[in-house]
Amino acid sequence: MDDRSTDRTTGYCEDERAEAPGPASAGPPYADCVRCGEPTEYPASRPGVTLCPVCEWQEAQRTACSG
Repeated sequence: MDDRSTDRTTGYCEDERAEAPGPASAGPPYADCVRCGEPTEYPASRPGVTLCPVCEWQEAQRTACSG
């Protein structure tokens, strides 16, 4: 018999009661995406073009297919 089926306190997955990550505003002031205006994962002090995760993914798709 498998011990995991009877023991509900441990398992392969993380504990569902684990604390969720805090809101994005908990860190430094984040830069806005230059394309859509959504908040990015980068601080406002980061030089260069800042893109949100969605726009970064779309840009990667465009550049991957341009060759």
